[in-house]
Amino acid sequence: MKLKLKDKVMVISGKDRGKAGEIIAVLPKKNQIVVNGIGLVKKHLKPNSKNPKGGIIEISKPIDVSKVMIIDPSNGKPARIGYKLSKTGQKERIFKTSTFKNKRVKKDNK
Repeated sequence: MKLKLKDKVMVISGKDRGKAGEIIAVLPKKNQIVVNGIGLVKKHLKPNSKNPKGGIIEISKPIDVSKVMIIDPSNGKPARIGYKLSKTGQKERIFKTSTFKNKRVKKDNK
């Protein structure tokens, strides 16, 4: 999974399409993430010692990773992620929209 905690993502499908938020939990075994303010559902709570009155609260449910795209910090648009080895040999994440934008080569159709 290429997404990590604290990444800014935008929802590209579903009822929250177009909304953006920050990842607050990653569930790699289920291929899901929890985004702050996205996928809100209401949960009814019985009265207990922590919450003596009970009530209704809103919580964020996990959504599938395929429904979100990470936001490129350089231009604020959704982008895909790639990996590149640095000169020191460490693997680093790059954004396809900003890094590879000028490196595309157009082929002549002959």
